[in-house]
Amino acid sequence: MTRVRFLSPVPLAVLVAIGCGSGKPQDAAAKTDATSTPSSSAIQLAQAPAGAASVTGTTKLDGTASKPELVKMAADPVCQQQHPTPFFHEDVVVDGQGMLKNAFVYVKQGVNGAFPAPTAPVVLNQTGCWYQPHVVGIQVGQPLQIVNNDATLHNINAKPTINQPFNVAQPVKGMKTSKTFAKPEVMVKFKCNVHPWMSAYAGVVEHPFFAVTDEHGAFSIKGLPAGTYVVEAWQEKYGTQTQTVTVGFGETKSVDFTFKAP
Repeated sequence: MTRVRFLSPVPLAVLVAIGCGSGKPQDAAAKTDATSTPSSSAIQLAQAPAGAASVTGTTKLDGTASKPELVKMAADPVCQQQHPTPFFHEDVVVDGQGMLKNAFVYVKQGVNGAFPAPTAPVVLNQTGCWYQPHVVGIQVGQPLQIVNNDATLHNINAKPTINQPFNVAQPVKGMKTSKTFAKPEVMVKFKCNVHPWMSAYAGVVEHPFFAVTDEHGAFSIKGLPAGTYVVEAWQEKYGTQTQTVTVGFGETKSVDFTFKAP
């Protein structure tokens, strides 16, 4: 029977704090006031080129999800006080039908042409000693803005294998850090140093044709030119799958991915 994992009502956050990676922070971010910015999905739609085809679909788990791991925050009282009820890690999040949240789905092959990076940032919040979103998509050269919304020390310890790593401290609430990735990389992991339960992933691509599955495992990639594409789905625990799809002008095709539980 599939275990159902419900998300915590507490706001999640995305990125990293000093304590779960090696090395000391290399630099500190300047303090500014936290402000709201467009979501990555809104940015994606706004920047998509004038194509008319779409690829939609779902990601699903075939089998029983492993028991979700409880997040323990007793090491930092500031964190502990913000979570009166238990919540769980997000490596596998499924609904009652086994649909997988937080899968990164993108066009791996078939996209032609250059796509200027959006100037609006993708925002990763650190709130309640947790990262939101857990998985995010971003274009090469697009700003990544990391915000500390907590009255405790956080840091961003990025662990790419192709791009340049960075490790930036944010000791004060309201601080922001802006970074960009120079090369495509799926995926970039973020770890923390002070709070070892914090982690997140970013899928870095050269074009705007990507999505992250919602709480019902659904995704939608819009604005594609007509053509044949290889679409890949990445899931933190279960790896990757690819499918080939051909879409005509104004056409929508469905591509569903099923990951098998061990």
